[in-house]
Amino acid sequence: MTHAYTPGLRLSEKIQIRKSRNLPLPGDVIVKEGDIVKSDDIVARTNLPGKVHSVNVVNRLAILPGDLRKNMLKKEGESVKKDEPIAETSPFIKMFKSICLSPITGNIESISDITGQVLLREPPKPVQISAYIDGRVVQTIEKEGVLIETYATFIQGIFGIGGETTGELQIVVDSPDDIVKPEDLNETHNGKIIVCGSIIYYDAIKKALEVGVKGIVVGGIRDKDINELLGYDLGVAITGSEDINITLVITEGFGQIRMAQKTFDILKHREGSMASINGATQIRAGVVRPEIIIPYKKEETEKASEAIAESESSPNEESGGISTGDPIRIIRNPHFGKIGKVKALPSELKTIETEAKARVLEVEFPDGQTAVIPRANVEAIET
Repeated sequence: MTHAYTPGLRLSEKIQIRKSRNLPLPGDVIVKEGDIVKSDDIVARTNLPGKVHSVNVVNRLAILPGDLRKNMLKKEGESVKKDEPIAETSPFIKMFKSICLSPITGNIESISDITGQVLLREPPKPVQISAYIDGRVVQTIEKEGVLIETYATFIQGIFGIGGETTGELQIVVDSPDDIVKPEDLNETHNGKIIVCGSIIYYDAIKKALEVGVKGIVVGGIRDKDINELLGYDLGVAITGSEDINITLVITEGFGQIRMAQKTFDILKHREGSMASINGATQIRAGVVRPEIIIPYKKEETEKASEAIAESESSPNEESGGISTGDPIRIIRNPHFGKIGKVKALPSELKTIETEAKARVLEVEFPDGQTAVIPRANVEAIET
């Protein structure tokens, strides 16, 4: 069978997913292998070292570095409060006494009688890692993190902003062509992840923030609306760390693009379920895609497991490529955003509009029309 390799987005209604939840520094893992966890359960925690502040005590007291320790009121390792004296001189005339105050609340890190510097460190900052998805702990890594497994619906987007969040999935439009309006959103959407249609504008995003929506899944968005939401021009960057109190996952691209029918149908089928989404996107080396994960409930897990086992027991095609009949998405003009299926994969090079020779494929759209597209201009929809 003719076969071609091309980048792709994952789109699966039932799939086994494993997520690593790792600490940035060694810490404590507080769950054990076999535990059932919810998305908001804490699975590991640690403390990040506080910021270090350098204080030139000898200059403030007008003393020599060798005399620093005998003028210190605090020793290394001792705690201090902001504006508490940490060193002072003891002159014969008290009115000439000099005092050095702590600029922070924290601890004395080190005292140097060579440089005359005293280093103070702010209190450590606690960091807690949540499970992010409902599932079962299948592996624990001492002091590092855990591996969580679940059966879920899994959908990757094109672009996103905002970090991890969870909430009940709710459809707010009737079709993937619709445009959500501010008046469509109200207090009933508080804490929800809403699924919109072809595009969402800034006024609707602003209303979503006002009513407490936790996440938005939509076909397209304008870059000007993203810039207005962020308050700056995003440019080419790694996203996911924006402090905007909401997460956006764009499934198709920039501008008004109808959400793929299959994506919309799957989301509609899972409406009412708890979903975990992450807008983190990286388009350079080490590509990271925004994602939507909708775990199955406990009573549904066995059915999902059986369905996946059946699919895995059947012969699989090579992973990472496309074949005749596979669904694909066009990622360049003039058919940008359109969904179709591969009709043919000619092996010979073809001359394209730029007069360059490239490998192409023939794609058939749902309305029956066909087009010849360079293979570099499509991505597979991995189902």
